[in-house]
Formats: sequence, structure tokens, C-alpha cells
Amino acid sequence: MGPASLQQERHTRKDKPKGEMDSYHSLLQASSQLQSTLQQVTVPVSMKEVGGFIEKQVAYLSGGRGEDSSVIITLPECSAFSDIPEEALAKVFTYLTLIPRKRQPGVKFIIILDRRLDTWPSIKTALARISASFPGNLHLVLVLRPTSFFHRTVTDIGFRFSQEDFMLKMPVVMLSSVTDLLRYIEENQLTSEFGGTLDYCHSDWIVLRTAIESFAVTVKDIAHMLQTFGTEVAETDLPNEAKNTECLLESQTNKYRKLKDAIRTVSKEGCHLLSNLQSSGKGDSHWDVRLDTETVQRLLTQLRDMESAFDGFFEKHHLKLHQYLQLLRYEQSFQEMEMCLEHLLTQEKDLPSSVDNLPQAEQALKKIDTLQSSAVDVMSRAQIIILHGHQLSASHHYAMALIMQRCNELRHHCDTLNAALKTKHTRLLQAHQLLLCLGKAQTWCDDGAYLLASQVGNKYQSKEGAQSALKDIENFLQGAPSVLNSGPEIVAIEYEAVITPHLQSQIQKTFEKYATVQQMIQNRQNCLRKLADKHIRPVQLVAPRAENSPRSKSPLFSPKNSDGLKFTFDLSLPGKRTSKKGINPRKIEVIHDYQESRSCLSYSVEGEDSLDVLKRRVMRELIETERIYVEELLSVLLGYRAEMENPALSSHLPLDLISKKNILFGNMPEIYNFHSRVFLQDLEACLETPEAVGACFLERKDCFQMYECYCHNKPHSDALWRQFSDCVFFQECQKKLEHKLGLDSYLLKPVQRLTKYQLLLKELLKYCSTGSEGTSDLQEALNAMLDLVKSVNDSMHQTAITGYEGDLCELGRMLMQGSFSVWISHKRGATRMKEFARFKPMQRHLFLYERALLFCKRREEHGDGCDKTPSYSFKHCLKMTAVGITENVKGDVKKFEIWYSGREEVYVIQAPTPEVKAAWLNELRRILTNQQKLLRDEAYQHGPMCGLMQLSPALSESKQQRASVSSEETESGRSSPDPQPSSPKQQNRRSWPGAHHTTDTCEAVDEWSADTDPFQLCDSEAASLLTLTPGSYKALADCPQNGTKSITIKSGDILQLQQEDKPSLWLVKNLSQQQEGFMSTASLQSVLVPFARGQSCRLGEPASLKMRKLSSP
Repeated sequence: MGPASLQQERHTRKDKPKGEMDSYHSLLQASSQLQSTLQQVTVPVSMKEVGGFIEKQVAYLSGGRGEDSSVIITLPECSAFSDIPEEALAKVFTYLTLIPRKRQPGVKFIIILDRRLDTWPSIKTALARISASFPGNLHLVLVLRPTSFFHRTVTDIGFRFSQEDFMLKMPVVMLSSVTDLLRYIEENQLTSEFGGTLDYCHSDWIVLRTAIESFAVTVKDIAHMLQTFGTEVAETDLPNEAKNTECLLESQTNKYRKLKDAIRTVSKEGCHLLSNLQSSGKGDSHWDVRLDTETVQRLLTQLRDMESAFDGFFEKHHLKLHQYLQLLRYEQSFQEMEMCLEHLLTQEKDLPSSVDNLPQAEQALKKIDTLQSSAVDVMSRAQIIILHGHQLSASHHYAMALIMQRCNELRHHCDTLNAALKTKHTRLLQAHQLLLCLGKAQTWCDDGAYLLASQVGNKYQSKEGAQSALKDIENFLQGAPSVLNSGPEIVAIEYEAVITPHLQSQIQKTFEKYATVQQMIQNRQNCLRKLADKHIRPVQLVAPRAENSPRSKSPLFSPKNSDGLKFTFDLSLPGKRTSKKGINPRKIEVIHDYQESRSCLSYSVEGEDSLDVLKRRVMRELIETERIYVEELLSVLLGYRAEMENPALSSHLPLDLISKKNILFGNMPEIYNFHSRVFLQDLEACLETPEAVGACFLERKDCFQMYECYCHNKPHSDALWRQFSDCVFFQECQKKLEHKLGLDSYLLKPVQRLTKYQLLLKELLKYCSTGSEGTSDLQEALNAMLDLVKSVNDSMHQTAITGYEGDLCELGRMLMQGSFSVWISHKRGATRMKEFARFKPMQRHLFLYERALLFCKRREEHGDGCDKTPSYSFKHCLKMTAVGITENVKGDVKKFEIWYSGREEVYVIQAPTPEVKAAWLNELRRILTNQQKLLRDEAYQHGPMCGLMQLSPALSESKQQRASVSSEETESGRSSPDPQPSSPKQQNRRSWPGAHHTTDTCEAVDEWSADTDPFQLCDSEAASLLTLTPGSYKALADCPQNGTKSITIKSGDILQLQQEDKPSLWLVKNLSQQQEGFMSTASLQSVLVPFARGQSCRLGEPASLKMRKLSSP
């Protein structure tokens, strides 16, 4: 839960304080007294057990007393005494005798047996049952004998004979009348039925007894509940968490309130009973009512005492438990604030305490200002926590020592953080001030050099001009920075706290530059003073020669030019004119020694320095945006992703989203680790050498592939975001982070950052001169980033392909993708399709892989607005091993042909622009060339015959592939005639056959000579293997005319190579078209195979083409 100190406080809380334990003991004592009283007044037999017989008035306690305060029990006449079982009668007697015996142990009883209307046998039986069942100390039995003469006589005789038997067991007195009864019991102790004045109501007595017993039972239950709850509260272990403690406090408080309500109800019931007893027992004769009143009053008093003890105990317990909850919450606030302060202190330690240049100083100051702003807010919240701790201590909290310790710790953390930030801010300000002073000093030195260089022209040859120049120099010297008035030692002492070896070197170089410029100014002043004092014609001073623009400035005293100073001036001798023809004037070099060394620094105004400034500016932008990018990624990972595991916000997080964290954020943690730990440091190392950033990108090129994984997951992440974007969790996180934009904007940052790199690399490359160091790496890095963006974009489109039953990975790497207009035609022997070629093309999205070309139809998925996502429905697949191309189609520079299986299927493709067409043709040529080279290599490894045998199955495979392609229905009713064979005007077409097309050619040959290499006959691209010699050859592809003296070659033409005019030019005769001209060796090698007489070829036959479209959805 917390530190050891808090655990110790919790254990201290378990050991009840003395005050709370005293209250608990008081509660137990009050409960014990109440239980003792209840035992005194509670009888073992209740009214419920004998209530039926009591209501029949079998016997009753009238409240009267006889001699020696004996309690009178009356058995009235005409009762159902004889019908009562022995056991029930015993319970009745026990109940009636226990009531007075509980109050007055050893009390005697007198029984009045009223049998005035009864007979002697009945009297005899009653006396026998009384003798057997009565449990008390029976003092006397008074029997009112029958009033009729006969029964009285029989009773007297029977009693005389049985008297001894009864007297031995109990004293029995036979009374003739009620008057005789007054001799034994006073009149006021007898009820009205016996001629007495005692007021007695049997039903009221039953109600009172029932109420007293019910009250006693209720009081007993309440006492038991209070004692049980008190014990439970005293023995309950305290939870370790604030939430559980809060639940415990609420539960115990609710129980306490319920018990208080029960006590109030019982007290109200007791007061009502007491009032009834007091109203019933006003007379002195009702001694039993008085005793009941005292009993109820004593019970009420003890119940109030127990309630008071219980209130005191629970009040102290509630206070301690509430304080414990306050302590838990305070400790939680303290730990959270301590973590915030430690995090800020860690950030402060991560900030550099020393800088080497002005941009670093400004960046560090900006960061520390931001950190100080955050620290002010955090420390304000810490002060609130400290104030809350003092309030708890002032309220006499039992853990006052621990709370004050926490307050002191927070105050110490705040003071430490504040002092560290102030110290670092002061150091950075000093370093910034020093760098500003050094920059101003270097600028002043540069301005001095420019001032000296600008004092040229005729106006400075006169006395007035020299005086004006001197005045300008004096004014310039008055504006010298104050830092130059002191030496480097004084500056080093003044800024001793922030001096680094690099800054020390800059200070030294600045003062060396100042000394050099000062020496130059003194020399110029001496020269000008001589001109002002003497009336001689001075030497004409001209501006220094500039290789580039004379107006452009460069950092004259940069470390690259720190060898010395060298100014070159043109010198025109007095009295002679300079030739107008530009004869070279005499030149003199004015060299100023640089301290004691002989090195000199050449002053020139060059434009290359401005390019360096621009490159550094771009580099700074790259680094600054990279830092911002890393910070934004961190804010997303901490402010959103990590908060998904925060229990405080778990209630706001949908259950469906908890398990989809990796889908929402993708591999952003991996991207953040790469940029924060690796790539940002690499970029910062290139701050002074922007040309090296290209190598940095190339070195980490493979790491950027993680963006492809992120972009693949982006559609799933977007769909998940659209589903839960209104979730309270995201709103709370955005509010906590103080972001103006939602999470979806930050999830787009990696994609935006990927496109930003290539823009910055282009900008950086623009300022690099051709052939300079690092330019090739920059260009290669730019190409790599462009390829990555293209690869990511292509793969995003690939994930939207639907309907393809195979594995796209088996097709190899995807090279290109794009939307085109497509016409398709095919031939089927003598039969033709019912529909002709259409004017309206099909719109298809093509995906070019290393091993196949996919035709898909773009579809828009259902959705609204941004929810619409495109998908690509698969239509057709062409294996690249059976593909050939024709680069040019008459009438449109954006069209080209892709033909399949020996032109059995021809696809006319129209690109959006000629540039797109050129890019696709280049990639197709490369694929086809690589395939043919692979086939050549395999054939030459296994021998000529093996190569021929391996080529034949390829053809059958191609035919099977072609046969599996389903035809499509016409999308438009418009049609056009079939495309006609190429006319002579179309002879600029260039064709690239695929491997299976050449295999068809080989199968079409009827005869082959034994010494002919079959693979050479089939390979139209064997430029590196086919050696041209005079003889007959056959063209396997079109070759356009590429010069006035060249000829056009069409697929199937028979050519005669006559002689090689030059090493790269042949005199060729086209036997099929009766043409003769010159063709380059490379062109011939790409389309020719040797031809033997007697061979027949079906490739030259005109193709019967029919238009068809791809399969419908």
C-alpha cells in the first residue's frame, strides 16, 4: 500500500487507543448489567406457553396479600380446572409462582379455592392436584365449601374423614362463607367477588404481562446486537486501500444507524409500557404493579446507559476510522505528487547544463522554461497537499507525526526542484549571454573587415576623404562590444560557471580575431593619417577580389579560415592611366601577420557560406521537429495507452476496448523507442555536418520498415477509434494532457512524419552542390524514403484486395499499383465473341508483383463521409512467365499493350499520364529481362536438351492458367470494330515477349537441327550470349525504326545479316518485307534467334483478335 511508515501507522491503528478501548469496556459493562437485570425479571415460562389457560381464569394473581405478605393465588369457581392436564396445570402454577419469586425469593403463597357451587368429589380432586402440582411454598389453602345443604354436609363429612391426609401435605381450611374468608385475609386484599375492595381486571393483567415480557425480550435482543456489533467493530482488521476503507466505514455507519433506530423504538415502547404501569398502579394495594414499574424503569435506565456507552465507543471508532481513511488518501496524494516531482527532477537532470552554440542554448532555455512552467503548476498542487496536511494535523489527527513528515518531504522536494531549475536556468542564461556576446564580437570583427574593404575609390585619395575614413573608423571603434574591452582571462573568470572546453576555444578564437582586426585597423589608420597629413597622391585602394558576388558576405573569421588574413588590392601607379582594354594592372598583396605565425587568412566574399547557413537551418528544422515528434509520441503513450491500465479511469473504459489496446495504438511503442533512443541522437550528431544525415538515414533504413506495420494496422485503428471516439475515457485523457486535438490526430503523426522526411531531404539536397561530400548519400537516402512511402502506400492498397483465393505473398513483392483504363481482346480459333470491342473502357486497378499482374475493380465500401474505405475486387491474374508487352499503341501516347500466352489475350492499357506509362514499362521490362536471364541460367546449367524438355511443361502450365480465367460480361452496349493488324505507319512499336511466349514459338517449330541450341532459338533477350554472325535469323518481337537508314522489324520476319559495318552496327536485309538498312547490335540481339531453312513458324501468322472484358463481379 505504501512505505513502511504508513504500514506502521496501520498496525498502530489496529492496536486500539486507550480512549477507544475504555469506551469498549464501558459498553461491555453496561451490557453485562442489563443482562443481569433481564435474568432477574425474566421467567423460564412465558405467557405464550400458558396463555390459553390463563385466559380461561384457571388461576390468577390478583395482587392481594395475606398474612406474612403471602401472595394470594385465586382458583375461581366454574372454571375448567378439571379439564386441564397435569402438565399444563404444573406450568400454570409454575408461571404464577415464578413472577413473585423472581422479585422476592422465599415468598409464601395462599390459595383461595372457590367451590361454592361444586361438590365434595370435585373439591377432593382439586386439592389432590394442587398438592401434587404446586411448586411454591404453600402457606395455606382456603376452600369455600358448597353452599347447598346437601353438598355442604357431604363435604363436611368427607373432609372430616380425609383431613389428616390433606393436612399432612398442606394446611387446608374449610370456610362456610365469604365472611369466614375475611378472618384470614383483609378486605382490601380481596377482589370484589369475595366481598373485597381490591380492583383487579384479568384481561388488563394479561396485556401488561405480555407487554412486559415482550419488552424484556426486545431489550435482551438489542443488548445482544449492541454487544455483537461492538465486538465486530473492535476486532475488524483495517483494509489496505482507501476504497475498501471507505466501504467499511459506510457499512459500519449504516449498521450503527439501524441499531440506533432499533434502540429508539425499544425505548419508545418501554416508555409507553411504563406509562401504562404507572397509571395502573396508583393505589397502595397494587404491590405487583409497583414492582413491574420498577423493573421496566430499571431496564429503560440500563438500556439508555448501554446506548450512551455504545454511542461513545462508536463515535471514537468512527473518528479513528475516518482519520485512517484521510491518512490513506493523503498518502496516495503524496505518492502521486512525489512521482510528479521526481519525474520533473529527472527531466531537469536530462537537460544539458552546458551548451556549445547559440541554437543549443536557445533550445535548452525553451525547454527549461517549459519545464519551469510545468513545475510551477505541480508545486502549486504540492502546496495544496501540504496545506491539507497542516489542516489534518490541526484537527488532532492520530497520525500527526507521519503527516507532518510527509509535508516536510514534499516541501523538500519542491525546494530541491526549484533550486535545481533556478541553478540550471541561471547557467543556461549565462551561457546564452556569453554566446551572444561572442557572436556580437565576431560580427563586429566581420563588420570591421568589411569597413576596411569598403574604403576604396577616389574619394579616399584626398585629404578630406582620408579624414572622413578616419572618422568612420573612430565611430566604428566606439561601437565595439564591451566584452572586447576585457581580455579572455577576465571573460573566462566572469563566466567560469558555464565555461566548457568548446566555449573556451570560441573565446580564444574571438579575441584572436579581434587582435587581428585591431591590427588591421591600426595599420589602416596609420596609412590614412599619412594621407591626411601629406599632400601626396596616395595609393588607390580597391575592394578585395571576390570569386562570387561582391555583395555577399561570408564568415570571415570562421574556423575554416583561421590560418591568417590576406587582402589583395589592385594598385594603379600615379601618373599613368589604366588601359581600357583591360590590361592586367599590377597587384600587391597586403599580408598581416597573425600573432607570431606566418599563416594568413584570405578574405573573400563567397556564396557557399550562405548555402551552409541554409543547410544548417534545414538540419535544425529536422532536429527540432524530430524532438517535437518524439515528445508527441511519448504524450500519447503515457497520456492514453498507459492510462488504460489506471484503476482510477477503468470505470470510464469500455470492456471491448481493454483487450484492443494493441490494435488502437499499433506498434507506436516500438516507433517511439527507435526515435527517442536511436534516431534522434543520430540526427543531433549531424547538426554541424548536415551532409552526413544521408548516411544516417541509410544506416537506419531497415528500422523504418516498422512504419509499414503501423500503416497496415492504421485502418483497423481508425475503425476502432470511430467506434469509441465518444468514450469518456478519451475525453478525460485529452483534458488531462491539455491537447487541443483528439487522439486520432496524434495517431496520424507517424504517417505524417514519414512523408515529412522526404520533404526535408529534398530541401537539404537543394542546397548541396553537385559532387560535394555526402550528396550521393543524401540522394540515396531520399530515394530510400520515397521508396518506403511508396511501399507503404502500395501495401495499404494491397490489404484492400478481396476475392483472391490464393496467397498474395506467393506472388512476390508488390512493385507498383495504380488505376488504368483497360480494353481486352482475345482469339479462339474460328469462333469469335458475339460482342465487338467497346469504345468505353473498363476501369481497373492493377497490382504488379514480381510473379504476377492482378486486375481488380475498385469498389467503395458502405459508409458515411470519412468512413468510406475503398476495396479492390479481384478479377484476373496474369502470370509474369507468360506475359509480353508492346510499348507503343497508335493514336495515344499513354497506351501500351500487355499480351498473354502468345497474344491469345491482349490487354490495351491506358495510363493516366505518359510518365506513369513510362514507369510501368520500365518495371515490366526489368521483370521480363530478369525472368529470361534466370531461364538462360537454368538451361545452361542442365544442358541444351534438358532446357528444351523443361520449357515444354511451362507452355502447358500457361495454357492451363489461361483456360482457368473466366470471361467477363460486357459493361457497356457500345462497340467498335476489332483492332486491325499493324500497318506500316505503326512500325514504331516495340514489343517485349515473356518466357512462355517464346516457349510457344519453340513448340511451333516443326524441325530443329541437332546442332542448334534450342534455348537460343527461344530467348529473345540473350543479348549477352547471342553472338551475331552473317546468316539467317528470325525476329521474335517488334523492333521500331530508330534512324533514317534503319529498317522496321516485326515479329516473325526473316532477316539476313550481311555484314558488320561497325562493331555496334549491322547491315540487315528484311526478307519478309524486302527492306535493307542498318540496325544496332543491341537491338538485333534483343529480338533475333538463329533461323534454319525449312523451319516453319506460326508466329508470323496474323492474330485473330477479339475484344472481351474481365469477369463480372
